Amino acid sequence: MLTSILKISPVVLLALASQSSLFGQDGSSDWNQWRGPNRDGKVQGPQWPGSLDEETLQQAWRVELPPSYSGPVVSDSTVFVTGTEDSKYEVAYALDRKSGEVLWEARWEGAMTVPFFAAANGSWIRATPAFDGESLFVAGIRDVLVSLNAKTGKEQWRVDFVEQLKTPLPSFGFASSPLLDGNYLYVQAGASFIKLNKSNGEIVWRTLVDAGGMFGSAFSSPSVATIAGKRQLLVQTRQKLVGVDPENGDVLWEHEVPSFRGMNIQTPVTFGDSVFTSSYKNKSWLYEVTQEDGKFSCTEKWENNAAGYMSSPVVIDGHVYMHLQNQRFACIDLKTGERKWTSKPYGKYCSLIAQQDRILALDERGSLLLLKANPEEFELLEERKVSEDEAWAHIAVSGEDVIIRELNAVSLFHWIPGGEE
Repeated sequence: MLTSILKISPVVLLALASQSSLFGQDGSSDWNQWRGPNRDGKVQGPQWPGSLDEETLQQAWRVELPPSYSGPVVSDSTVFVTGTEDSKYEVAYALDRKSGEVLWEARWEGAMTVPFFAAANGSWIRATPAFDGESLFVAGIRDVLVSLNAKTGKEQWRVDFVEQLKTPLPSFGFASSPLLDGNYLYVQAGASFIKLNKSNGEIVWRTLVDAGGMFGSAFSSPSVATIAGKRQLLVQTRQKLVGVDPENGDVLWEHEVPSFRGMNIQTPVTFGDSVFTSSYKNKSWLYEVTQEDGKFSCTEKWENNAAGYMSSPVVIDGHVYMHLQNQRFACIDLKTGERKWTSKPYGKYCSLIAQQDRILALDERGSLLLLKANPEEFELLEERKVSEDEAWAHIAVSGEDVIIRELNAVSLFHWIPGGEE
């Protein structure tokens, strides 16, 4: 249940009230789904300050909530988050962006216990919602997808994939975040990859059936990219990297991605007509996709022994910056596959957001790092403890606001204009 809200700093309140010009009417600053509007972990806008100190990055408010692994999504006026309450209910919340006031909450019965190492920190809701300006689409852990009215929280429709498709409940729950693209949603659920009409939840097509393997549906979240001249859905199942035609669900190309027990977790990223990915207890790879006379093929361009895990990488100026299974950061030249550097260890998990040559990294220890994207050396500009609680959810950035979903709370920090450069 909600237990506290911090008093808002007057300086931050003034800054928030005056920042409407930052959030264009096109919604370009909104952080509306997993890894942002383009699902690549990048944001636009003026360069971030070079400091994370309390004068430059000020906490506006903090609200305690039931635990969650799913990241916040943000509009110009609202912060949407989720939680698992009493190990029985899943709850979606809408909070006022300026004050943290809870505007509404919606709940439904939905909880389960995940197995093995995944249960070490609790079996909480996992996937990050998607927001289209009118509706909030929430993936519940028991393989359900719920559409809520974003203004009122009223449920508009629900799809129970286990019931509708007669598929087993995925062992690790619904972990892949829904992809919003135009009038459709795409999900890795029901041991398959599915396209749904966002207005009513009707399934348009279903492909990659049984791609989830013995443990159920995949972990990795899909994205959209134009590769080899074709706009397509980029999907990583528990065994394969796949290009899918968004119109009909046809598989355009596929390539096996070596995995340990199907743990292909991170979201792949594109580099020209190539795709970079990395998997737990394995390596990193760049796969090149080509097209000739309408037929696609995918080949391995290079491999590197850098082993990724859960953290999805970012690409800046031809280099991929990633957080590894061994808790270190690394930089790889995407043209050659050469590892440029490796840092000292940090946390077990780290969510990354890039803007120009800066990277914000939030690790699960509650430490926020500001890095400079320097391919020649690991360059830490500043590190600040922003939470005494663990922070497994993906960080969100919108305009000059930084939103952090701690395990048991959500906080909004604001970069003060004119802060240290």
